[in-house]
Amino acid sequence: MTTAPQGILGYAAMFEQFHPTELLRYTKMAEDHGFKAVMASDHFHPWTPSQGQSAFVWAWLSAVGATTNLRFGTGVTAPGFRYHPAILAQAAATLEAMYPGRFYLGIGAGEALNEHIVGEYWPEGGERSEILFEAIEVIKKLFGGKVVKYHGKHVQLESAKLYTLPAAPPPIIVATAGPLNSEKTGKFADGFMSVGASDEKLGMLLERFERGARDAGKDPATMPRVIQLHVSWADSRETAMAQAVKEWPNGGMPFPKADIRNPEDFAAMAAFVRPEHYTNRVLVTPDLGEHVAHIQHFIDMGFTEVYVHNVGRNQEAFLAAYSREVLPNLRWT
Repeated sequence: MTTAPQGILGYAAMFEQFHPTELLRYTKMAEDHGFKAVMASDHFHPWTPSQGQSAFVWAWLSAVGATTNLRFGTGVTAPGFRYHPAILAQAAATLEAMYPGRFYLGIGAGEALNEHIVGEYWPEGGERSEILFEAIEVIKKLFGGKVVKYHGKHVQLESAKLYTLPAAPPPIIVATAGPLNSEKTGKFADGFMSVGASDEKLGMLLERFERGARDAGKDPATMPRVIQLHVSWADSRETAMAQAVKEWPNGGMPFPKADIRNPEDFAAMAAFVRPEHYTNRVLVTPDLGEHVAHIQHFIDMGFTEVYVHNVGRNQEAFLAAYSREVLPNLRWT
């Protein structure tokens, strides 16, 4: 496994909102403005029809590797539904072979919005967790370069071998929101990822992740701890709030979303989203000093990589503003 760099502010490329050609341009711009990495969402559907896009992220990732020098990966992809774990292992190994030390495989248990399309029964959360960790086992076995057969409770694999392999496998970073899965992530994966929660919950999740890592004989201090933060930045507080409500209504939905199947359902729920629903979920402010303090808080909690998603369409102005007033003022320990 390649050693993950420490102290990264990254750009979150949201495939729900932008055409992939636009996102490639914004990502190159992010690199020019001092961002060190990019996290790309993997969606088959946008959250709402008005977000308007949902390209195939795996085609795009190779373009990022070829046109930038950024660290890059998925945030996140789900094994066991649209993708068999063997296909994700092959894709991840290929990208790491082409761009050594730069790719990470960010995975999670998945959401019905994207995964129900294959027409299979959509399982409860506990079963999705079982599928996730079986998939991790399969992917890591395939990264070993030998012929692999696997017959798990959920995942089946017959006589598979990866012939194109990197010098060292890419890290597997797991997005998780529960204590049991966080501990299993520390034990069986290479890094922890969160999309944000209360300080109390994040502290608990990190502690369980570290416990699992130590139980497996690993040093959690050397493992990536990743967080994605949603912000709404604009020239005024009113504009920042208006764009959050219009462009990212799902950010104001304070309930589990993994079982909701269709963008049209999210659009119906969006009619009930109000500005107050973004409190402690999306930072909505034109004050870049508040953005610095917000990001610094998570750095101080121990996160080694912070990926920022500005929910508005004003990506160029956002990147320039962060380059001037946010990146130079962050302190990485």
